[in-house]
Amino acid sequence: MSFFSVVVLVAVLATVFALITGVTSMVANDQVGHNDSVHWMQKRVEFQAAAVVLVLVAVYFAS
Repeated sequence: MSFFSVVVLVAVLATVFALITGVTSMVANDQVGHNDSVHWMQKRVEFQAAAVVLVLVAVYFAS
């Protein structure tokens, strides 16, 4: 497994973790849970963008 494969895998796992954490926080019926879910969903978008950029970099260097 190449370095880029490991880095992309870590970014994807971080995205999935943020998604699951955000959804479980969304289930809470209090204000803290709602604010926490917004935080985790913003992190999910950031991790997802990083994963896409890393995939593009990996494809560029693979060719």
